[in-house]
Amino acid sequence: MENAKTISTLNDLLHITNDRIKGFESVEGKVWESYSDLKGEYDKMISQSKVMKNEIINLITERSGNPDEDTSSLAGSLHRTWIDIKNSLPRSNNDKETLENVVFGEQHAIEAYENALKSGNLCAESSKVIAEQLRQLRTSYHQFHNIEHYKKKDE
Repeated sequence: MENAKTISTLNDLLHITNDRIKGFESVEGKVWESYSDLKGEYDKMISQSKVMKNEIINLITERSGNPDEDTSSLAGSLHRTWIDIKNSLPRSNNDKETLENVVFGEQHAIEAYENALKSGNLCAESSKVIAEQLRQLRTSYHQFHNIEHYKKKDE
């Protein structure tokens, strides 16, 4: 296993985690009036993302790599810009769309983590940490996906 491949793959996941944090921060407070019951879960996801970020940074530095600590992916930046534009338009369902965007972002993160694990580029220790983070991502995805599905039934 090439150390450079592990570091590169971990930095890619770090970008995804940074996307996740920035995405959460950009929608924070936008849906709590309508969905106040979600605030606790949402806060938990933000805290979880920050812990995941630190774990990935530690894995990179332990392998003598340089973590791209504050860098996000181009796709994540474009997605957040698109969400900001959509949310600036007058509509009655911005809260629902915000929840849908959380679910979309979680799907993207899950796919990136699955691809990283399948790539064979991660060392054993990194694979173990990333597999656990993937488990956490799937849990948060299912929580928000179920909530989004439930809210659609209320319409």
